[in-house]
Order: sequence, then C-alpha cells, then structure tokens
Amino acid sequence: MKIVIMTLGCKVNKYESDALMYNLKLLGHEVSEEFEAADIYIINTCAVTSEAEKKSRQMIARCKKYNDKAKIFICGCASQNNAQQFLDKGAQVVIGTSGKMKLVSMLGLSGNYVCEPPLVYEDDMHAQQSRTRAFVKIQDGCNNFCSYCLIPYLRGRSRSRSMFSIIQEVGALPRDIREIVLTGINVTDYKQEGQPALLTLLTELDKFGVRLRLSSMEESLVDEEFVNGLKGLNNFCPHFHLSLQSGSESVLKRMNRKYTPDEFLNSVERIRAAFPLAGITTDVIVGFPGETDLEFQETVEFIKKVKFSSLHIFQYSRREGTVASRVKDLPPEVKQARFEFLNALKGELEAEFIKMNKYAKVLVEEEEDGLYVGYSENYIKCYIPSKDFIVNEIVEVKLKKPFKDGVLAKAKKVL
Repeated sequence: MKIVIMTLGCKVNKYESDALMYNLKLLGHEVSEEFEAADIYIINTCAVTSEAEKKSRQMIARCKKYNDKAKIFICGCASQNNAQQFLDKGAQVVIGTSGKMKLVSMLGLSGNYVCEPPLVYEDDMHAQQSRTRAFVKIQDGCNNFCSYCLIPYLRGRSRSRSMFSIIQEVGALPRDIREIVLTGINVTDYKQEGQPALLTLLTELDKFGVRLRLSSMEESLVDEEFVNGLKGLNNFCPHFHLSLQSGSESVLKRMNRKYTPDEFLNSVERIRAAFPLAGITTDVIVGFPGETDLEFQETVEFIKKVKFSSLHIFQYSRREGTVASRVKDLPPEVKQARFEFLNALKGELEAEFIKMNKYAKVLVEEEEDGLYVGYSENYIKCYIPSKDFIVNEIVEVKLKKPFKDGVLAKAKKVL
C-alpha cells in the first residue's frame, strides 16, 4: 500500500513522523514524504498558531486532489484541539498527540480516537535516521502555561524519556551520523527521578564522539553549573536557542513568562563568558495583546543589547482557550509593522555575527546549486564551493562574505 506522511510544525512532530514511516515500512508499505498520489495520507498537524491549524485543515483538500478516494488519517496538536474539524473535512481516522504509533495498526479503521495526553512518556516511537544529522526526542509536554500558548493543554504535562532508552537509540544510529540534536517540547525540563538531568544526559552522549546540539531551551537552565558542564564536553555545539518572546518586563508578566529581561541577560552573559562565539538565537512575539509602542521599543532595545545571532519573529496569533485570548487583539497593521521592523533588525544582527567569525567547522549536509551547504557549530549556514565530494564530512572553512541566508565559505581541510 502507498502511504504519504505530511508533517507540519515542530521538530518533535518530524521525529514522530519519521518513527511512523519506519514502522510502516517494516510492515511492507511504500511510504513517502513527497506530496504525490497515494492510498493513504497521514497528516501530522500543528496548532501552535491559528494559521498552522488552518494549514493543517487545508492539507486534506490537497490530498484529495491527488486521490479523492484515498483514506486520510489525522494526528497531532490540531486534532487534539478539535478533532471534528477534520472529520467534517472527510478524514477517516483522527487521533491526537498521543498514541501516534497506533496508526500503524489502524489503517482499516475509521472514527475519532482522540484521548487525553498520558501522564508518563510514551516510549514506543523510534525513528530510523537517514540524514547526516539525527533528531532524538527526549521529552514531551510542558508545564509552563504561558498565557498565549495551547501546547500544555494539547501535549499534556512535562514527561521525560528514560536515559537508558535515549542512549540505546543513539547507540543504534548509523555510523555515518555526525550530529545529534536533542529535541522535545521543553528540553529544559528533562528530568530523571524528578531531578534535572539534561547535563548528565549530555555527558553520557558526549562519549559517542558525535556533535551534540540542543533545540530550544529556557533561560532558567543556564546557571553556572550547567554552562561549566557544557564547557567540559568534547562535542557540544555552542548554539543556544533561548526563547525570549519579549524584552519588556511588563509584557513578559502578561505572557506568564517566569523571568525578567535582566535575568535573561545574565544567562546570556554566562554563555558568552564560556563560549565567546556562541550562536544565541531566540523567538520573539510581536503584537501581544496590549503591547504598547513603548513596550515594543523596550523589546527592540533589549534585542540590540543582547546582540542575538538571529531571531525567529512571530506575529501574535490568538488561540481560543488561552488566557491571552480574553484580551482584545491589536490591529493587524500594527503587528505587521512591528514584524517588519524586527525583521530588518534581524538582518543587521546576522551580518554583525557573521563578521565576528573568521573560521568554522561545518557539517556538510547537502549540495545545492553547485555549492555544498551545512551549518557551523554555532549555527551559521555556510555555502562552500569545492571540487571534492564533502557531503556528510566536517570541514574546516574560512568565512568569506554574506551569501543568501548565510555566508560564502572556503574549504580549508576535511577534519
């Protein structure tokens, strides 16, 4: 049977889709991520914004254009939030954020199978990695309950995967995997027996001799002990994606973010004391309900002060059921203007960060338009002209000049 899996949203969804793909292939199915004619479509949905949920619904119509008789299965955050919207569009089977692996044995069924997220980590999803960089899920759920976010309601409370299981998966990865990215809904909250354990996990994984990278984290993780522990690792990539959301203390309070701008800045300074050329990226929400011109300017000034290496900028998206949804939204044109202002600042910050870096070690992941493309340890995207085949090699390069969405680099030697 031909099955196509379509994935929207975060790296956790991507990992879970990869696990579905692997297990369906074991059963003899032909499985693809390409949008093409198929007997069954599985759509792994996202609900982080209203636009993401809308795109999740629209996927059904796109599938039907390829095969109007195909069965359509839905899973993920958008279906956890509202299963009926997908059944009304013609989906045969709808589950939520939990029990995704059950889809493997549900191909002949139909109906709504959404249930409450579990209280313990579901350790039944193991993806087969075929890339140069492997994503490994270590945690699910979130306890933060930010006032704008539905994810704790859809993914459930924070729960961590056992360290033994993670180490087993990493040990079984193909030998040509050169980098591991630890991902989760909130990796900051990774624990074992109720105690913080992320540094312990990284220390164990460091023994495998491949590059280690963390996905998004909270500033609360970045104390002296954690940073000094990272500095002692041999293979840690100094790229820190610290979620800011706003540089205004009053907006952070309304968001129910549990830090001040000063505390965030202290965490950044600890990182830079240990890793002077660390890439420090962040998320920023513009146009949060009630955000004044002054509060937005506080965010702008704080971003300039921190000197992030890059920004991920989002316009506030109202999500029914959150605390923030009870407050009047700002006009779209205000949000758009603030987005454009920060986007211009983003370009300036990226150019400034690139100038600080002269040399880098790059994991080459693919070839694109005659150039090899990969990321430095501190997450600068590098485009490398070379006569040699260097995909899946770690290459020392000299950074030359800004190019496309990164930098043009000259290969010096393969490491």
